[in-house]
Amino acid sequence: MSALQIPSFAIPTLAIAGTSDRFPVRRVFCVGRNYPWQAQGASSASPREPLTYFMKPADAIVAAQGTIAYPPQTSDFCHEIEFVVAIGLDGASIEPAAVLSHVWGYAVGLDLTRRDLQAQAKKGGQSWEAAKAFDASAPCSALLPVATLGHPRAGAIWLSVNGVERQRAAVADLIWPVQDIISAISHSVVLKAGDLIFTGTPSGVAALEPGDVVRGGVEGIADFTLTIGSRPPPEGA
Repeated sequence: MSALQIPSFAIPTLAIAGTSDRFPVRRVFCVGRNYPWQAQGASSASPREPLTYFMKPADAIVAAQGTIAYPPQTSDFCHEIEFVVAIGLDGASIEPAAVLSHVWGYAVGLDLTRRDLQAQAKKGGQSWEAAKAFDASAPCSALLPVATLGHPRAGAIWLSVNGVERQRAAVADLIWPVQDIISAISHSVVLKAGDLIFTGTPSGVAALEPGDVVRGGVEGIADFTLTIGSRPPPEGA
């Protein structure tokens, strides 16, 4: 029998509301934007752009509570509040009408972003990985199972910093609704039980500073409060 050549590591997991059980996290898909942004000036009748997504490592998922570290190599650390979908059943090329049977539950999360690194990557035509896929870059609330919640189709999504609201929209405003998101991704890769999908963020994205108290939520699903930690010391200090 073959043996592992380094110690094995723990599977990342997410809390399940109302129980001590945990949900194992396999992959994290993040949809770009996906709400009408005021600066876009587009009408609801405008054709929607193709769905775009990027990924974060599974261990970027942390509980949306306590203190979240301010990451290194950035001075423009931004929040993006998101409605999160957990997949509980494998599927490929799923049609929208069949999608909801693949959903295990829902949560609310943050797609934390090193915006300055993202801007540099965009300017140079480079990958966004350094801007998006860093440690603790995806805080998430406990999951609410479909068996308890059903499938929400409406409700406010919001975020405030130090008591001042910065982001607000409604889940019903998603340009690509949940069914369409899951279907589109499943035509690109086989979705697996344990996958999480962050479905995009409303307008109002802005920078966070050490000591900021961040509150956010999705109506009827979950809300959270966390604090941003101190900046790391400069490299070489």
